[in-house]
Amino acid sequence: MKPSLTALLCLIISLLNSPVFSGTQNVAVGSKSFTESVVLGEIASHLARSADGIVTHRRAMGGTRVLWNALQNGDISIYPEYTGTITQEILSEQQLGDLASIQIALAAHGVRMTRPLGFNNTYAIGMMETHAAALGIHTISDLRSHPDLRFGFSNEFMDRGDGWPSLRNTYALPQQRVNGLEHDLAYRGLESGSIDAIDLYMTDAEIQYYKLRVLEDDLSHFPEYHAVLLYRKDLEHRAPRVTTALKALEGTISETSMRAMNVRVKIERETETRTAADFIEKKLGMHVKYNEESIADRVLRTTREHIALVAISLSAAILIALPLGIIAAHLPRLGHVILGIVGIIQTIPALALLVFMIPLLGIGVPAAIAALFLYSLLPIVRNTYTGLHDIPQPLRESAAALGIPPLMRLRKIEMPLASRSILAGIKTSAVINVGFATLGAFIAAGGYGESILTGIRLDDMSLILQGAIPAATLAIAVQWFFELLERVVVPRGLRLKT
Repeated sequence: MKPSLTALLCLIISLLNSPVFSGTQNVAVGSKSFTESVVLGEIASHLARSADGIVTHRRAMGGTRVLWNALQNGDISIYPEYTGTITQEILSEQQLGDLASIQIALAAHGVRMTRPLGFNNTYAIGMMETHAAALGIHTISDLRSHPDLRFGFSNEFMDRGDGWPSLRNTYALPQQRVNGLEHDLAYRGLESGSIDAIDLYMTDAEIQYYKLRVLEDDLSHFPEYHAVLLYRKDLEHRAPRVTTALKALEGTISETSMRAMNVRVKIERETETRTAADFIEKKLGMHVKYNEESIADRVLRTTREHIALVAISLSAAILIALPLGIIAAHLPRLGHVILGIVGIIQTIPALALLVFMIPLLGIGVPAAIAALFLYSLLPIVRNTYTGLHDIPQPLRESAAALGIPPLMRLRKIEMPLASRSILAGIKTSAVINVGFATLGAFIAAGGYGESILTGIRLDDMSLILQGAIPAATLAIAVQWFFELLERVVVPRGLRLKT
């Protein structure tokens, strides 16, 4: 059979087995890094599966801009959003009003929006009930009389159009001690007394749990935040049954129902998957099939993902960094440039580096691997440079006097002499990589960070430990592996005596 015919047959078989011909569609659902968004993402995922979709839920991907950009780039097809966020943050420059104008504006970006799901989850400011009562604070305007209060707002609220800057201007608030932190950690700060007021979502389970007082928005600063689902326009053509299933959710989730689901997940420790499935069965009368991971399955999956992130990025870094270190050692002027560039890369904050990769490589594993690769360069390049640079000059001159060609000198003399230093750089990069890879969960790259971030979000120490303990164990294992490798790679005479 001719190669071209074989290739054609393979292509036909792959097309017949693809989702287009099998009646199923690949759909990626995204959600923001707070519980309600994850629950809504699970509901959307269940409905998409019920419509014969092959669904991946990329949980807790980050904030509004990360999700919006991912939707624009096609990294996800659907995600839950709020009308107030659309008008005040995503499309704030257009001064949008009613739902019809929002839908028209979104259509210009190739995005469709369902009708409201049924509840308004607006922002609010909250304090501990006892503290607010002692100070006589009932409204946001009352905060003006207490300039020494400490505010702890979510990082997104600190910058968004309807967040702290505009709230401060609307109410002329004088407070100066205002810090950004993770929304879920803010509640603990409020309970411990380290902060006095935080931003809330009106359907937060913690309002009742922590006995908070929701301050009246007496100047009507916050707009309405009706929950909706945003999805790519092309989904209507490639997966019409999925979009039909999503629209069945319109008007079905009351504020009471949403708060109850949040309580079930955050307070009662039920999973988002089961909570979403139970809601669909009770409200829509649909039986949802789903599989929940056991602890062992989750640890095995995240271990595979974490090792893949570290192995691929570290291997690529070794392949690139070793030649760069060699060049830096043999060409001093160029070497200063190389060391300067990799040094600058290392100074970029880890999360910022991950975010910088998203426009280039999208959300997920490729962006995380690229960031990990860049972060791995400096220790290997510098240690390779140092190991070669510190070889005694008489040894170099003796090798040259014997007429040994440069490449052979490098391979037979210089690299073995520098091997301890080089291997130390690789080991340092590997250990750093194991820790840094946990941040890949911020952009849906999986790994141990997924369990850690979920545990932080749900205030579940067991979940945090399911990520933290394996990550620490892997770091130790990596260090032991390179110590064993040292006995093979480093010449016997160069090993330190023990």
